[in-house]
Amino acid sequence: MSDITIIGTGNMARGIAARAIAGGRSVQLLAHEDKAKADALAAELGGDISTGVLGDRITGSIVIPAVYLDASKAILVRYGSALGGKVYVDITNPVDFSTFDGLAVPEGTSAAEELQKMTPADVVKAFNTTFAGPLAQGEVAGVQLDVLIAGDDEQAVQAVAELAADGGLKAIVVGPLRRARQLEQAGFLSILIQANEDLPEFQWNSALKLVPAA
Repeated sequence: MSDITIIGTGNMARGIAARAIAGGRSVQLLAHEDKAKADALAAELGGDISTGVLGDRITGSIVIPAVYLDASKAILVRYGSALGGKVYVDITNPVDFSTFDGLAVPEGTSAAEELQKMTPADVVKAFNTTFAGPLAQGEVAGVQLDVLIAGDDEQAVQAVAELAADGGLKAIVVGPLRRARQLEQAGFLSILIQANEDLPEFQWNSALKLVPAA
């Protein structure tokens, strides 16, 4: 058994896996099709990582698909009831790429809430306001990263908060799963800033940070 199952081998998978390994967690890393990609990432990261491909039995109690929303939905359909009792972390920012001017979910809901309708797992929103590069490093300019977390199940939320904290990140629980609506809008705004060539100091290397009063 593994603590965490990460699906995908891209930049966000690398960043989240790096934090999990830094926190002493065991990781199951599943590639979409090519197991060699998972093997290569595991070799790069070191630590307690097992590898496989999408469709293999999920061994982690926390499942983190590092994929876009449509792929995440397909994962839920594929695994179905096998996800019962697990924590399913939605990291997506459902950007409408046809316009790049909003989110591709109906008003009054969120990607996380739509995914929760599809699965017996406890869906938790997290990591959508952190970018891959800073995640891999665990900081930006020496400043600890914030991970904003929303979910309805207290134990599931706590499990994700502990994962973040163990990896050297500051976990901030912002409320129930419906708060994912605001987190996804915040994630979208941050993406717009990073993609703005008029703001060269923010090119996927920055992070949203809540600074408490002294």
